[in-house]
Amino acid sequence: MESTFLFFDVKKIFAKVSLTLIALFVLTSYAHATRIKDLADVKGVRENQLVGYGLVVGLAGTGDGKDSKFTFQSLASMLERMGVTVNAKDIEKAQNVAAVMVTADLPAFANVGSRMDVTVSSIGDAESLTAGTLLVTPLKGADGKVYAVAQGPVSTDAFSVSGKAAKVSKNFPTVARIVGGAIIENEIPYDFVNKGSLFLTLPLPDFTNAARMAKTINSALKGSVARTLDAGTIEVEVPKEYSGRTVELVAMIEQLDVTPDKSSTVVFNERTGTVVIGENVKIATVAIAHGNLSIEIKETANVSQPMPFSQGGGVFGGGSGPSGPPVESRDGSAIVAPGANTAITYDTGIGVKEEKSKLFLVKSTVTISEVVRALNALGVTPRDLMAIFQALKVAGALHATIEVM
Repeated sequence: MESTFLFFDVKKIFAKVSLTLIALFVLTSYAHATRIKDLADVKGVRENQLVGYGLVVGLAGTGDGKDSKFTFQSLASMLERMGVTVNAKDIEKAQNVAAVMVTADLPAFANVGSRMDVTVSSIGDAESLTAGTLLVTPLKGADGKVYAVAQGPVSTDAFSVSGKAAKVSKNFPTVARIVGGAIIENEIPYDFVNKGSLFLTLPLPDFTNAARMAKTINSALKGSVARTLDAGTIEVEVPKEYSGRTVELVAMIEQLDVTPDKSSTVVFNERTGTVVIGENVKIATVAIAHGNLSIEIKETANVSQPMPFSQGGGVFGGGSGPSGPPVESRDGSAIVAPGANTAITYDTGIGVKEEKSKLFLVKSTVTISEVVRALNALGVTPRDLMAIFQALKVAGALHATIEVM
């Protein structure tokens, strides 16, 4: 009876361990899954850029100076439209006005009366836009039509103070933002609900990812409604059960999980010395020897100066002899002042140092951790890695694409 009980207990433990391993496998398989919402966009659903020219007033002497004549011409034109006739030259001394460009992004499906944020940037020689107020500024699209109007107090989140010999500033006081500073006046028409088909676009076109998305969508909708047109476009026909409910269809598709395929890429940023290695990068078996060569050049100038009461003259001499520009000797090793014994000689020392580097055998790698372990064994800097990866690419041992930022 005791042995039978022990055998039954072992079976229970084995069953629990099996379930645990299966759960870990499932969690691992879904760990790299990504929503379609994060991989693709719905074609036609995008923002539109708006821009406008305006004036910021109320500045405490930090506005445009008299050199920015267009600012005061704009101010005079605005006052004239309001019934005040003024000459632009008469208001050039006022430094409480700044000419600005106002930019904004009109969201998709934005309705008339909704508000959006705007960015205000100085285009003159204003020192700061702090505490200013933007006057009514129409914002136009690429078609020249006004879609929004901006106005309100600007916020720079910066300051700039200066004196005659010093200046202290934080952030950029010539760029400001108005939260909810623009009111939408016109909508961009887009019939989204009554479309018979949708198009999903991939910001990073990839044949594998496009095929996987189409397969996942077809599996979820239990039909052949999705098909790939190319590496960056997927067409999805709206099923009958979703007729007139296109928004619900898109919401469902966006939440579907897909395991994206990542290309093998090594990215360099030479300005910052940054190296980023993709997950699928692999290196074939290769031997690497990398060493640095440093050359040091040092020059020392030696001056031979005559005594104060010598008969010499010239540039360095202290006597009353003839003067004139220094004359270089024939061999170029000294410069002698005429009528004097003063001479400048140069001692040049050149040192060359080359590091002794061993030959390392880097075996063929399969995972990113093996690549990192093999490269760390070389003990090189990120900038050395750039040279090594480029050499590996030429040798055909690097199975990845190199991109330089």
